[in-house]
Amino acid sequence: MHPTEVVHLEHDGKVLLVNNRGEGPLKPVQGRQEGSESIRLPTREEIDAMGVEWKEIRTTRIELNTETYHVIKGYPDIAWPKHWAWKDEMIADNCVHPVAREAVYRSIHRLVSKVMICNDAGQVLLAKVERGHFRGFWTLPGGYMDHDEHPSTGCVRETLEEIGLEITLEDTEPVVTQNIFTEDGISFVSFTYRSRWNGDVSILTLQTEEIAEVRWFDAIDAKNIAVSYFDREALRTL
Repeated sequence: MHPTEVVHLEHDGKVLLVNNRGEGPLKPVQGRQEGSESIRLPTREEIDAMGVEWKEIRTTRIELNTETYHVIKGYPDIAWPKHWAWKDEMIADNCVHPVAREAVYRSIHRLVSKVMICNDAGQVLLAKVERGHFRGFWTLPGGYMDHDEHPSTGCVRETLEEIGLEITLEDTEPVVTQNIFTEDGISFVSFTYRSRWNGDVSILTLQTEEIAEVRWFDAIDAKNIAVSYFDREALRTL
């Protein structure tokens, strides 16, 4: 039986894995379909038995079928662990327990790119979202970045797709923010840029399945009405 609490120790892309008896470190085998036993993350006691010093960072809750597991994310106080598993190789070995693979998946940053579109009157353009986490609320234009897409490209693409506006970014550094919002442990990183436009919102072509409405707001009102943590942090810089 898999322990209900295990530790995800990671250092420079390397993860400590053990067998069902707590013996390790072990490495995944790429493409392996089945084996005599599973490979998993260690318990506190198994790490202590190896003599590895580590620092606890946070706990992630993982629910698989009817079981709940608590995965403690930690950073080991050791030199680079040459004999540990590369985390990117864990996904392709079916002998690696789903809890371990899910823990690594949860630890990968989700990247978001957004833009503060301002006019010469000091107003900010917000969009009322029609789907997703913030349905029915006002947010800055933008969204998830595509694979191999620079954040400065992502917010331009998203703005064109969502509200039909082609923008040019100002030559300023983006506001970069990061946060983990729930016990699921997923980390979001947001890059928010600036742009200037003085047009009439009535001419915009909205992607109605995603955006219900766009409107100009005074900067103070925009900060008060925005529900996204990342939007609020970016709007504080205006």
